[in-house]
Amino acid sequence: MRFYRLLNLGLAAFLACGIAPPAFAAGTSVGTPFRDIASSFAKADIAALYAKGIVGGTSADTFSPKRGVTRAEFAALLIRLFGLEPVASRISSFIDVPLGAWYYGSTEAASQLGIVNGTGAGAFRPAASLTREQAAVLLARALKLEGYGGGESSSYEDADDISVWAVASAQVATEAGLIEGDSEGHFRPQDALTREETAALLNRIVRNDEWADGLEREPEMGLQLGWQYLQTTAEFIASVKRSTVNTLVPRVFFLESASAVSDSTDETLVRWADESGKQVWGMVGNRSDAELTHRLLEDESNRQDVIDQLVAYVDHYGMDGLNLDFENVLPIDRFGLTAFVEELACRLHRIGAVLSVNVSPDLGSDWTAAFDYAALGEAADYIVLMGYDEHWGGSPVAGSVASLPWVASGLDTLHEAVPASRTILALPTYTRKWTLAPSVSSTILSIREQAAAVESLGAGSCSWDETIGQYVYTFANSGTTYKIWAEDSRSLALKTAEAAKRGMAGLAYWYIGGETPDIWPAVRNAAKYASFASG
Repeated sequence: MRFYRLLNLGLAAFLACGIAPPAFAAGTSVGTPFRDIASSFAKADIAALYAKGIVGGTSADTFSPKRGVTRAEFAALLIRLFGLEPVASRISSFIDVPLGAWYYGSTEAASQLGIVNGTGAGAFRPAASLTREQAAVLLARALKLEGYGGGESSSYEDADDISVWAVASAQVATEAGLIEGDSEGHFRPQDALTREETAALLNRIVRNDEWADGLEREPEMGLQLGWQYLQTTAEFIASVKRSTVNTLVPRVFFLESASAVSDSTDETLVRWADESGKQVWGMVGNRSDAELTHRLLEDESNRQDVIDQLVAYVDHYGMDGLNLDFENVLPIDRFGLTAFVEELACRLHRIGAVLSVNVSPDLGSDWTAAFDYAALGEAADYIVLMGYDEHWGGSPVAGSVASLPWVASGLDTLHEAVPASRTILALPTYTRKWTLAPSVSSTILSIREQAAAVESLGAGSCSWDETIGQYVYTFANSGTTYKIWAEDSRSLALKTAEAAKRGMAGLAYWYIGGETPDIWPAVRNAAKYASFASG
């Protein structure tokens, strides 16, 4: 167990600027200014990577080709090679990676994607020279080389000197043409990888057509829905500008009676979205009023009245669609809900608009009994799985808002009924601070508020729980025990990757404004890296 300091806003701004150290700064121009590479076997590789801004020198005119590359430098090089972004995570993955270090953002980005791991006891040893066998492991992992050969043994003369955990990686990296032994057939696993060797192997990746295609591919973000909540129009627009959101979901339509909806649309937002090339899907809510919703859904005339109003609003404002958010619907309204969605979708399609429907993970309870996933998925354009509230406000048991296995299980069930290409995963930008004694209770926290809550509770412990894909904080304060299952850029990156590998239509965020700035590069990285496949 260990305690991770939270990144303050000043450091976050510093890291977000991408400031690199002179020791391994990225190059920015064609050709090289290096006077010490004339006799290097990797001279052409160094020049090629320098021109691409991947490698730089150790001074204004030196490259130091024979010097060993450090673990931190190699992590930074991999992030640049893959065209990924540094992530100024609020929670550090390693106890020896200082928050102000030039390589912090790159190391965090690589850690979040599972490219780099620690060396034990929560340490990364950033200044240590990277050995050849360590490089083989990182490359095999980064390039997803599991498909190359058996990798169970090594053909090198010094195979017995290769660490057990590196044997398979050394073999597949060799078979992939990345790493070579010396003229006598030795791998030299414990030798430090030099800077010129690093340039040579990285340029082999760049020259591979299939790998290069993956490296250069832009993130396939798909639909990116952002719900407006607790923000004015101006605040919401400002937040959207900083995000990946391309589809705005203002909460503007609500049931007021069994046959009428209220409208609070701000036309300023719709105009801004249109001018900015973004869509607007107005949200239709029922405020979890089961009885009112029942009176709407059981009566065909009421359903038609509400549909007429909603379609008229969409047409009047020039919206691109609607997002239906009916919660706490009674099981007896299953038929009525399906009929409502089918007719609403049909009417919206006539005017060129779409319909998305929010659903909770199907746990076989009354909460989702009214939702016929297959029928709703057939009628609506998209089904949005609200991948949160695993442990809700009134839960008698403390726990995560959205553990990775729970989210994955919900997706598995949904995709049995609805094609993944027509589903959207909604991610939480909030968590809960749990009080464990004398009784279980919780307070909702946005990810932004999470940092302040941790600081207010004082010294505690924090550890990464691999099984659920989250950091877990534990505190004892004035005789009371508190626990926070944190949501942050690392946990959300894992959920993003889960959606991307399934081929889902996109992501949604409840809610915009609750996140911290590091969320967005982490989400983009996860989407881009998930699409990368080995050659």
